[in-house]
Amino acid sequence: MSEPGLAERLLTPEQAAAIESRGGTDAAVLLALYGWPEDPGLILTERRADLRRHAGEISFPGGRQDPGDADLAATALREAEEEIALDPAAVSLVGALTPVSTFVTGYRVHPFVGTVANPRELALEPNPAEVETVLTFSLELLREGYAMRRLVRRGVPIHTPTYEVEGALIWGATARILAELLERLA
Repeated sequence: MSEPGLAERLLTPEQAAAIESRGGTDAAVLLALYGWPEDPGLILTERRADLRRHAGEISFPGGRQDPGDADLAATALREAEEEIALDPAAVSLVGALTPVSTFVTGYRVHPFVGTVANPRELALEPNPAEVETVLTFSLELLREGYAMRRLVRRGVPIHTPTYEVEGALIWGATARILAELLERLA
């Protein structure tokens, strides 16, 4: 946790794990932060449109914890490697955020923040079975793209925080996780 001023703004994984949240299935995501502190940005994914769950959504690399994962941080790193070929050795984990519950799927998502080199230096490749595109957005653009919106999902209207950047709409658990990160880094 050597990134100047970053670790102090985040939770430790132990602090995050102690926060109560709903969800019957543990999952983890990686917020891969690059350019800190001069020009920070995040790596996200656009999921394939033909997937059964979260089709076409913008998300952080991540997924369910596997029995072989040492802990949830290992889950986040493994999933990032599987989804976008991000080498776990290229990530310096610096902290965590509050776990977030998903309303429809019943997951308890544990967000981990790690710093990485500039994405152009990482040779990221989307896994064609899951990911349509690897996206990179500056934190400044993400902040500018914030709006509360009324969305209709499965016939139910919801009023929710969203971020729209370069035609990509970030909402749901990803938007809630992003909101906490942006608040902590402001």
